[in-house]
Amino acid sequence: MSAHGRIVVIDDEVNAAAALETLLREDGYEVSRAHDARSGLALLEQTDADVVLTDLRMPGMDGIELLAKIKEIRPQTMVLLMTAYGTVKTAVRAMKMGAEDYLGKPIDVEELQVVLQRVLEKKRLLEETKVLRDRLTDKYDFDNLVGQSPEILSLFKTVRQVAPTSSSVLLLGESGTGKELFAQAIHENSPRRGKPFIKVACAALPETLLESELFGHEKGSFTGAMYTRAGRFESADGGTLFLDEIGDITPTVQVKLLRFLEEHEFERVGGNRTFKVDVRIVAATHRDLRKKIEDGSFREDLYYRLNVIEIHIPALRDRTGDIPLLAHHFLHQYAAANKKEVRDFSDDVLAMLLRHPWPGNVRELQNAMERAVVLATEPVLTPAQFPTLRRAEMAATVGPAVDRKSNGPAIPGSTLAEIEKEAIIRTLEAVDGSTSRAAELLQISARKIQYKLKEYHLERAIVARDHGAAPHAPTPHAPTPHD
Repeated sequence: MSAHGRIVVIDDEVNAAAALETLLREDGYEVSRAHDARSGLALLEQTDADVVLTDLRMPGMDGIELLAKIKEIRPQTMVLLMTAYGTVKTAVRAMKMGAEDYLGKPIDVEELQVVLQRVLEKKRLLEETKVLRDRLTDKYDFDNLVGQSPEILSLFKTVRQVAPTSSSVLLLGESGTGKELFAQAIHENSPRRGKPFIKVACAALPETLLESELFGHEKGSFTGAMYTRAGRFESADGGTLFLDEIGDITPTVQVKLLRFLEEHEFERVGGNRTFKVDVRIVAATHRDLRKKIEDGSFREDLYYRLNVIEIHIPALRDRTGDIPLLAHHFLHQYAAANKKEVRDFSDDVLAMLLRHPWPGNVRELQNAMERAVVLATEPVLTPAQFPTLRRAEMAATVGPAVDRKSNGPAIPGSTLAEIEKEAIIRTLEAVDGSTSRAAELLQISARKIQYKLKEYHLERAIVARDHGAAPHAPTPHAPTPHD
C-alpha cells in the first residue's frame, strides 16, 4: 500500500486521465485508471481504493450514477467529482449522495493536493473511530461480561430486557461492583449505541458546578462564567447520560433533574431559553435512597422517576463462584497488556482469593490481579505476588498485638523471641493447628514452625489437634528467658 493512499482515476478523456495519474504517482500515491464508468467499477471490485477521482460527464454512465454504484459496492471509499460543466445544483446533489467534494476542470494542482489530504485524513479518522467503536461494542457485549453465578446470570437477563427500551434505570450496589460497566452495557446494547454515552460523577462536584455541568450556563451567570457553555444534557442528545452517585446531589439539582425527567426540558444556569433533548437517564448509587427519603435529603418523586427499572448489582462476596472466572479474565487481560508470559495461578492463590472478603468488590480484585501480574517472574502466580492479601489475612487471623493487661506479651516491653512465640501459637490456633497454613500466613517455612514447636514443647499438642484428638492446644506457660 502507498504511504499516501490508493486512488482510482476514472475519466473518458484519456490524456487528462494519464496526466492526472502521472501527477499523483509523483506525489507518492498508488494510482489506477479507467476510461469509462463500467471499467472503473470493474477496477474497484479488484482494488480497495481510498479515493475515487471521477469525471462527471462520461458516455453511458455519468458521474452521479457512478457515485451511487460506488457507494453500493465500496461504501467506505471517498469519491471526488471532476467536471468542466459543474453547476451548484449538481454539486449539491452529489454531496447529498455521498461525494466528498467537487473539483472544476482544468484541475488546480494545489487545490487537488489540499483536498486529497483532507479527504484521506477524514477517511483515516473514520476508520479509527470504527475500530474503537467495534472494540467498545465487543467489550460491552453481554456475552463478554464475566460471570456464571445465579445472581449475575439473573442480572444479565434483566439488563438484556431493559437495554432496548428508553426507560430510566437505577443501578444500586456497593462501590466497586461495576455499576458503570453495566450502565455502558445498557447503552451499547440499545438503539442509542451510535449516540453519545456521557458520564457525570455527581459526588465529585459542588452544587453550582454540578448544575452548570449538567445543564450548561450563560455568559455572566456566575463568577467565572466568562462564556456560554452547553451542558452534558445537550452533549448527550439522542444518547445516554450516566449519573454516578446520584444520592449525593443537592435539593436544587434534584428539582431541575425531576423537571427534565417529567418534561424532557431544561434551562441553562442564568438563562431563559428552554432546551428540549432526547436523553435516557441511567443513575447509580451505593447509598440507601429510601433512608435518604426518610431523612428528607432526597426527593421521593425524583426517586420514583429514576427508579422505573431498579437493578441491584450484588457484592463480590455474595457471588464467590465468579471469583475464579474474574481472576482468570483479569490475569489474561493484564498479561497481554504488559506483554508477560503469565498463564495461570496456583491452587494456593485460588484458595486465598476465595477466602478474601473483597470489601472493594470487583475493582479490588482487578487491582490485585494487575499488581500480581506486574510482580510476576514465573508463568504461574503464587501467593508471593499478593502481598496485600497476605497482610490482610495475617491481620484477620493473628489479630493486633496485645498489651500487658492481656495474656500475650506487651509491645513494647517484650523480646523478639517472646513476640515470635506468641505470633506462632496464635496463628496456629487460628488455622486449627495447620503448620502449612500457619507457615503461609507468617511467611516462614513449615519446618521452622515445627522446630519452634519442639522448642516450646508443644509439638505433640499440635500433632494431636491435626488428628482431631484435642479441640484446643494447651495454653502455653508464661514466657521465661529460657523460652
